[in-house]
Amino acid sequence: MDVIRIILAILLPPLAAFLTVGIGLHFWLNLLLSLFFWVPGIIHAIWLVVRNARDSTD
Repeated sequence: MDVIRIILAILLPPLAAFLTVGIGLHFWLNLLLSLFFWVPGIIHAIWLVVRNARDSTD
C-alpha cells in the first residue's frame, strides 16, 4: 500500500496526504504547497507517507 501512496504522492500530492493523515493541518499545508509550487507539495507528500510508514512499523 505504501508504494501506491508514493506513486500518488508524485502524481496527486494532496490525495496522498489525505489518505495518509486525513483532513488536518498536513493535508491543508500540502494542498497549498501543491497549488503554489508543485514540487514542494510532492516532497511534503512523500515525507508524510514515509514518516507514517516508519511510525507504523515501530
